[in-house]
Formats: sequence, C-alpha cells, structure tokens
Amino acid sequence: MKILPISADSLGVRSMCIFVKTNDVNILIDPGAALGPKRYGLPPHPLEVKALDDSLKKIRKFMRKSDILIITHYHYDHYIPDESELYEGKFLLIKHPKENINHSQRIRSKNFLDVIDDLPKKVEYGDGREFRFGATKLKFSPAVWHGPVNSKVGKVIMVSINDGDQKFVYGSDAQGLLDKEALEWVVNENPDIAVIDGPPTIFIGWRMKATILTDSIKNINLVLQKTKVKTILLEHHVVRDVNYKQKMRDVFEIAEKVGKKVLNYAEYLGTKPLYLEAWRKELYQGTKP
Repeated sequence: MKILPISADSLGVRSMCIFVKTNDVNILIDPGAALGPKRYGLPPHPLEVKALDDSLKKIRKFMRKSDILIITHYHYDHYIPDESELYEGKFLLIKHPKENINHSQRIRSKNFLDVIDDLPKKVEYGDGREFRFGATKLKFSPAVWHGPVNSKVGKVIMVSINDGDQKFVYGSDAQGLLDKEALEWVVNENPDIAVIDGPPTIFIGWRMKATILTDSIKNINLVLQKTKVKTILLEHHVVRDVNYKQKMRDVFEIAEKVGKKVLNYAEYLGTKPLYLEAWRKELYQGTKP
C-alpha cells in the first residue's frame, strides 16, 4: 500500500485529502480544499489563495487517476461540489445524504448528487458498510460526531483500507475521536497507520471546554498504546494553532515512549509545514519570511 498526502492544513489550506494506492485500486479520500474566510479579522492572504489554487490542481489530477473517490461528509474542504466531470466514471463512496446528517449537509449532499447526476460509474453510501475490490477491503464506520457529541455541524464517516499486508484508517473530522464510538471503532480496527483530526486547540478555553483538549489527548494516547499503529498523521483542525505541539505535548511524549511517530502531512512528506492560516497576521504584516 502506498499512502500519499495531497492537501492539508500543514500544506497551507484547509483539507485532509489523501491518496491510497493498493495492488487493486487507486483511492482518493475527501478530495476538497478551502480557506478560512476570516482569521484575526483578515481575509485569506494572497499566498493562501495561491496555495489553494495549487492544492485544487493536485486534487483534480489525483481524482482523474483514481478509481474510487470517498467523501466522508459534506464540508467544502472535503469535496469539490460543482465540477461534475471530475466524478465521471468513478466508483463513489459517500456519507449517507439523508441519514445521521444535519440540515446544512443534507442540502449540500442533495445539491451535489443533483450536479453529478449519473456521471459516476456507481454511487454507494458508506455508512457502516464494507466493500471489496480484489484483495483490498474497505470498511466504513457508522456515522460518528464531527467533534464533540451532539455537535451542531453533524456527523462524518471514517474508513479503513486493508490490502492484506497493511491497514490504514482515515479518521475524518472526528477531532481527537471525541465520540466514544469513533474511538472504539479506530481501536478495534487496529491500524498500522492512521489519520486523526486533532482538536481545534485555538478555541480551547473560550469557545470550547478545556475537557475537549484533555479528552482528545487521552483518546489519541489510547490509540498509540492499545493498537499496533506505527504512525499517526495528526492533522486538520489542530494544525491551525502554531502552538499545538506544546498543547498536545503529552501525545508526542507517549509516542516517543512507545517508539511510534506522530506527524502532520508535511512532516510525513519530508517537507517543512506551511501553517499559512495561522500565520495570516504575520503574512499581512510582512514579518513572516
């Protein structure tokens, strides 16, 4: 199995897009990217706009070369909603558009399915189901909360990909696996490598309770200690805080203690992270090289 991050917050845009290649199929998960409309009262910096353009070009390229496209929920940083030709001939596995979904995502999913119409080779709902493509097994979680239980932004699905030699789990926007069902599902899947969306630490203490941080740390540490995972790719919401490694230091300490790695997408690729949204004020002030 080959795993290639395509677009992410550590690469300059809001995204978690990742490409997985097995001997049987090419799979692209959450093919979308976006920018935070406001940060520090400022719109996206021109460098962010360029990063978004570059990211979307890469995503479109990998959509064209993929057999399977997976959409775990209907936020615009996780799918491209209005370019129907990108979905033509693809096997599309998506979050159920009517069940376990909030109002805004229900409307978005309906509009999306109307746009792509009958262009995909096949459209299947992933929630709680399993699929086989040769020796490659795809297993989806039931719908779990996007962050804390009863979150207003609804639910997502997670996916496990097993090619017989290696197992990869993509945790979508579960934000530190705060939903108990999300945590249990990941632990039971027992992956070799996992993508986990970290909590939005920039909001802890004013828009979110401190327990969200402590619970996220506890849950990620459980994955490190109770599964065979060798590498966790910690991404997305948490990376919007340049101080996230300090706030999540217990996770990095446990990982080092048990001989495992916790990286963001940029670090996994061997490049320097571009925390462009978090750097927005400095970019406008001209104080960030």
